[in-house]
Amino acid sequence: MRDDKLKTDAMKRPEVLIEAGHPLGQALLESRQRWQAFVAMAADFAYETDEEGRFVFFSSEFVLGWPAQTLLGQPARALLASPGIGFDPFVPGMVARGQRVWLRRADGGAVCCSITCQPLADFGAAGSRGLAQDISAQDSRDSAIAASLRRNDVMDHILWRMRREVLAASMMQAVLESLLAAMGAQGAAVVNLLCEPDIGSVLHCAGDGVMALLPSIHAMIPPDAMETLAGTLPEDQPLLACPSLTRFGERAALTLWRAPGARPWDAEEIQLAASVTAIIRIVLEHDSIQRELARQARTDPLTGLLNRRSFLEEMNRRVERLDREGLPGTLMFVDLDFFKALNDACGHEVGDEALTLTAQLLRDTVRPADLVARLGGDEFALWLDGSDELTAAERGERLRLGAPGYFARELPAGAPALSMSIGIACRRAGDTEDLEVLMHRADSVMYEVKRNGRGHWKVAHEGFFP
Repeated sequence: MRDDKLKTDAMKRPEVLIEAGHPLGQALLESRQRWQAFVAMAADFAYETDEEGRFVFFSSEFVLGWPAQTLLGQPARALLASPGIGFDPFVPGMVARGQRVWLRRADGGAVCCSITCQPLADFGAAGSRGLAQDISAQDSRDSAIAASLRRNDVMDHILWRMRREVLAASMMQAVLESLLAAMGAQGAAVVNLLCEPDIGSVLHCAGDGVMALLPSIHAMIPPDAMETLAGTLPEDQPLLACPSLTRFGERAALTLWRAPGARPWDAEEIQLAASVTAIIRIVLEHDSIQRELARQARTDPLTGLLNRRSFLEEMNRRVERLDREGLPGTLMFVDLDFFKALNDACGHEVGDEALTLTAQLLRDTVRPADLVARLGGDEFALWLDGSDELTAAERGERLRLGAPGYFARELPAGAPALSMSIGIACRRAGDTEDLEVLMHRADSVMYEVKRNGRGHWKVAHEGFFP
């Protein structure tokens, strides 16, 4: 039993047998030395990891400029240049042959290594054993090829993550998070160069520190800059900025920064960021298209006002908030008087002009936070947040007095005179009245105004139905 334990210990450390005076000790030690010599000729270093993915052995005293002793016991994944991107050979039990992997040098740079690995099966262990050969430092030509391969690896990973997303914002987040891992940055952001350096100019961000650095970032990027910029912020943080211009006239910049005192950006990293900027520009354009489609789905194409569906959805949200705050809200239905006569006499182009003028007049009559919608045809609706029927009646009176002269000035001479019939219905905070009933009250009282001479307004008190 003692000999068995001695042999087991000797497989891991032949010196045990030598110290015990066992004849196999020297043979095992020579065998281990021959193995290390073969490894030194075939690879830059050999390694072993334990079942938790930590380094437990190196064949060399130095590994990519790191003293091997400083790496022993550390998570092997920390040696990856871009954790989370590409192949990870240090996963316990991993099997690979000649797999290309990017590792971190001690000076902060990255090298491309070819790694062959297999499970470490000795004595039931669950780690991994491998050989690593630096294939990026053979000569300057191979280094350029290796750098290009790394860019391709990062770009492939970014595109793979983007394909998994649908919304532009999620795509951009995937791009920035991948860049943080690939370039060892503290933070990354896409900033709007057409805005002042405040929270509104940050379009997308990942990592830490963007708001504190934003004024310095804007100050470092000239207004008309289109070339990639690399420098150091006043906060002693290396900054990389890649401006771009979209097809829709948006000027933005991909920015990355490192922690204070960190090494500056090298040529390979600058080229990688410039390559990714092309993807950033595409995502920004995709975002603009998505916003425009969303706007078109919510608005009336002629007037730019909310359409019926969006108006009702937004009004429901407003009511919930007003109830929480204990405030009323008032609905106004507006119908153009003699609109059909205008269409018949002057044509639909003039009719469309009248609808556009109505939209502008209604916007000017209420506050920017209030809702204005075209429900269809010549019917419009307004929702006044926090206002009661008295405020709405004041708005109605302003429209009654001002609308006829406004249309007379703006429409062609000789066009039929237009006015407005307005119905008003107020909802008190916490009222249980259904919004459909509220709308029916406003609509009913508006038609009562039309039946009684047009060109006026009337309030429908609760329970009013003609």
